[in-house]
Amino acid sequence: MQDAKEEVRARLAIEDVIGEYVELKRAGRNFKGLSPFTSERTPSFVVSPEKNIWHDFSSNKGGDIFSFVMQVEGLGFRETLELLARKANVDLSLYESAKSKSIAAKKKRLYEVNEAAAHFFQHHMVRNKTALEYIFKKRGINRETATAFRIGYAPEGGNELVRFLQKKGFSSQDMKDGGVTNRFGGDLFKGRMMVPLMDGGGRVIGFTGRIIADDPNAPKYLNTPATLLYDKSWHVFGFSQAKEALRQRDYAVVVEGNLDVVSSWQAGVQQVVATAGTAMTLHHLKTIGRITPMIRLAFDGDAAGLKATERAIPIAQEAGVELSIVSLPDGAKDPDELIQKDVTLWQSAIDAAEPVLEWVLRQYAQRNDLATAAGKRAFTTAAVAVIRTLKDPVEQEHYLKKVAEISDSSVQAVQAKMTREKTPEKQLKQVAKSAKTDAPNGDDRTYEDDFLALTTMDAPTRALLQDVRAEQLANDTRRAALEYLQTATDPLQNLPEYVKILSLRADARYAGWNDQDRYHEAARLLRRIKDEYKKQQKETLTEALRDAEENGDEALMRELLQKIQALNKEIYS
Repeated sequence: MQDAKEEVRARLAIEDVIGEYVELKRAGRNFKGLSPFTSERTPSFVVSPEKNIWHDFSSNKGGDIFSFVMQVEGLGFRETLELLARKANVDLSLYESAKSKSIAAKKKRLYEVNEAAAHFFQHHMVRNKTALEYIFKKRGINRETATAFRIGYAPEGGNELVRFLQKKGFSSQDMKDGGVTNRFGGDLFKGRMMVPLMDGGGRVIGFTGRIIADDPNAPKYLNTPATLLYDKSWHVFGFSQAKEALRQRDYAVVVEGNLDVVSSWQAGVQQVVATAGTAMTLHHLKTIGRITPMIRLAFDGDAAGLKATERAIPIAQEAGVELSIVSLPDGAKDPDELIQKDVTLWQSAIDAAEPVLEWVLRQYAQRNDLATAAGKRAFTTAAVAVIRTLKDPVEQEHYLKKVAEISDSSVQAVQAKMTREKTPEKQLKQVAKSAKTDAPNGDDRTYEDDFLALTTMDAPTRALLQDVRAEQLANDTRRAALEYLQTATDPLQNLPEYVKILSLRADARYAGWNDQDRYHEAARLLRRIKDEYKKQQKETLTEALRDAEENGDEALMRELLQKIQALNKEIYS
């Protein structure tokens, strides 16, 4: 697909594509506009047609035309490539292998099946009095919402959808693979309000059917089974409808039911999506996290909801998103019911969301008698198990103090419990995992980017690169850029993408400086890089010293103390 990607890139002007999302104005060789990722008032979003790259100084994000669309639309690479290929009038099938062409053709056919089924259900809704009564009066859904979510109706009785699709030229295998028929080859959905399931681009990939007539022998909700297009562990319901609100509000609310999303959207609270019940996965969080890292869960506060929240915490750590919990007022069983009563109560509940660990600890405290030793033991055991999943040691310490306060125990006792139950091997793996990151976006060490950017401008400044070691930089992206810049010839040519971003950063920030000022600024930033690295080394050695003290290893203690003392001399000299 690399050839296809380059063909699409060659046919589309980056400023035209980004200009569909951001109002850009010419600023010298570049274009500038307000960031689509933050609520800034002064333009700091820069697009360089010359370098075919963009950079957002307010969020420290940047990349090419593909990375922009992926982030602003919340799409994966393949979906983004397909979207941009359609804009560029590029036939992707010309660049695919025989197997890839076969899968692509199969997917295309299944999209057509589901699209035809969606039209069929919409057509039958407007013709059926019972469906209209249920959808518009009983459920209170208005026509704008019904249109936005493409709500329809699956007729009761025979296999009308199958006959309709057969007339459209679809085979029984097409219908089975598309997930619209049952095991006997007849209609899967009958007598149900139909809500299409859509991918991030708004294409129909399956359906949720809500039964209209009361039938104790039939499930209330029926979903499309797993298909080549639909996988419940990947699908986020309402994502295509919520994207604009997610960008504007910079947080997402995740609910359990698809109709909770529909009701919330209609009530004007549109930054709401749903997963398949409480089965939160890494794919769900990464999909939402492409637009906003702030995610508020509105799960039930029962035991199942607590367990689901516990499972979500380490997944959120891996996905790099921040979780908080929305608690519904007493008496409201779900968001839909609360919205029907008063939408302001729903928004107030969202606004009052509390950090996930705060909520979990409160739930544990309510479920145990903290006046007894057994209750304290059960509470601290459960709490420590969740705190252990946190990557940040400062955050861990904060919540350990909280646990000690709630259980009326000493911090030392709670810390000892956590240390005792955590093996050194697990500690090392966790530290190694948390220390590794491949993206510079969102960290607090952007001065490293500034240093690297400055070295792309002047030969004397570039010479400072030889005084930097890869391990002194925060992540793999910067280390790769360092290696490239250290070995690149002058003038720099055939720049990799991240070095292009650095070059654009340099143009936007330092073009008005003289070469001497740029050199002094780079030297200052280099000193900061080295100092921060030494401080990190000291923290690592100090942690190792604590372990050595606990294990009674005096020889290692002496060795570590000598290294710490040597570092102190370098840091404070």
